[in-house]
Amino acid sequence: MAISGSLRRASFNTRLLDEAAKLAPEVFQFDLYESLGNLPHFNEDHEMPAPPAVDDLRRRLRAADGLLIATPEYNASVPGALKNAIDWLSRPSEGETLPLKGKPVAIIGASMSPLGTVRAQLSLRQILHKLDAAVVRQPEFILGSAHAQLEERSSGLDFATAEVLRLVLEQLRTLIDRASHVSVT
Repeated sequence: MAISGSLRRASFNTRLLDEAAKLAPEVFQFDLYESLGNLPHFNEDHEMPAPPAVDDLRRRLRAADGLLIATPEYNASVPGALKNAIDWLSRPSEGETLPLKGKPVAIIGASMSPLGTVRAQLSLRQILHKLDAAVVRQPEFILGSAHAQLEERSSGLDFATAEVLRLVLEQLRTLIDRASHVSVT
C-alpha cells in the first residue's frame, strides 16, 4: 500500500510514489490510497463503529504486506491529513489487532525546500515506532528541491536519487520478507 501525505493535485509526493512504483522490485504491486482527504477527523466518540472511510483504510492496510508513505513537510512536521489517518490506524477496529503493529513501513518525502522533509520524517518515525510498526531505518530518502526532478516536464529522478529510492524499496522488501516468516503463536 502507498500513501501520499499530500492532498494537492500536483503533489511532488504523489509523483514520488509514481517514481517508486517504476523502481520497485517486480514483486511489488502498489495499492495507492487516494482517499486521505475523505477521512473524517479522528474522534473517539465516533470510533465504534468506525466510519466507512476508516474501515476501508484499515482493510486495505491489513491486506497489504507493507506500507510506503511519501510525506511532505508542513510547519516542520507531518501534514495534518496524514497524521489524522495515522491516528485512525493507531486504534483497532472491534475484534482486530492494531493495523500498524509489526507492519513493514518505509518513509520517503519530497519538498521544494533544500532540507526536504527531514523534520516531518523524523516526527513520522517517532509516531510509527510508538505504534510498533517495523520501519525501514536505512537508507533514508529525503528529496530536497523536488521541483528540479519532479515537475511535470522533468524526466524524473536522476540516477543517484533513483538509486537511493531503489535501496529504500529493497529494504522494505526485506522487512516484508522477514514479517512473512514470523510465526504467530
